[in-house]
Amino acid sequence: MLDLPRLRLLRTVVATGSVRATAAALGYTPSAVSQQLAALQRGTGLRLVERVGRGIEPTAAGRALAAESERLFEELGRLECLVDDLRAGRVGSLSIGYVASVSATWLPPVVEALRAEFPDVRLELRMAELAEARHDIDVFVEDVAAPPPAGTVVSRLTSDPYVLVVRADDPLAARPEVPLADLAERPWIDNEHRDGPCRRVLLDACARAGFAPRFQVWTPDYRTALPLVATGIGVTVIPRLAARDLPAGLVVRPLVAPTPVRQVAIAIDGAVAGNQAALRAVELFRAVARGEPAPAARAIGVREGRVPAAVTHSDR
Repeated sequence: MLDLPRLRLLRTVVATGSVRATAAALGYTPSAVSQQLAALQRGTGLRLVERVGRGIEPTAAGRALAAESERLFEELGRLECLVDDLRAGRVGSLSIGYVASVSATWLPPVVEALRAEFPDVRLELRMAELAEARHDIDVFVEDVAAPPPAGTVVSRLTSDPYVLVVRADDPLAARPEVPLADLAERPWIDNEHRDGPCRRVLLDACARAGFAPRFQVWTPDYRTALPLVATGIGVTVIPRLAARDLPAGLVVRPLVAPTPVRQVAIAIDGAVAGNQAALRAVELFRAVARGEPAPAARAIGVREGRVPAAVTHSDR
């Protein structure tokens, strides 16, 4: 059986690239770090690090083991939070996974209402695709290639069309709407960090328009792509939900013929389907997705003078 403290130590070595830095981070001596690494190598039968000059460097096996243990330590972290909740007398936690483009628009009113109504519930907010992790509630983009896990209750929240973002002095900015095919010869700035449902929605629409985008620059997210458009090196196409707080000099134009559209849905784990905080969260997400103000908070805890539990947030 793998020794968790030694595995945690390996992850720190891979992250820092240094025995001394690992020792400082974990409160060990450098010799203790070396001894623990040696013990982990004997236990696994793998060469996890190798000497390079006066230092060490993780091997391919060491990097793979450290990377694959990420999910284990995430779940261990959740268990530790549960212990903290039980020790503090809190009733539990509610984990919410979400895609990046809903974080600024939908999360604040939902979190505000939940904190007021359920002050003893710890909220765990994690940006992740549905396929990457499973939470009590997931706001995600529907993917025909990867249906939601069994045991979840899914409902659609909204249809989110893609829009073109260009400089205000671009000739396309003068049009009320832009046919997708008119972007065939333009340099594009990609804005997806992975080959997921959002990219497939866009590429499928381009294929129907008779071309493949000419991606000249790759960026991992929408917020990075937008300032690059402002430089004039290319255009980008993003979901309408993400087209907020644009840098100066940029405009948004609708796309037509065809309009790429992604479907945003919400999934609730069957294990918490009867949980009042979870049900309320789904109600709140449905309201903000319709463009309505979040339903007025039922200030249960506020009237009783209780302090809301913590909200933890993890962008991955």
